[in-house]
Amino acid sequence: MASSHKKSFLPQKTCLTCGRPFTWRKKWEKVWDEVKYCSDACRKKKKTSSSPS
Repeated sequence: MASSHKKSFLPQKTCLTCGRPFTWRKKWEKVWDEVKYCSDACRKKKKTSSSPS
């Protein structure tokens, strides 16, 4: 039987593209400091720092 755990104790970050908060995932355990986007879709649409002239 699966136990229900509250995930409120997990660290959160804000996605740089969409601005939504996202929570730590097991697959990000070793690279959490490098994670900036909540999903692959946001990573592909990432905002660029330079604007076209």
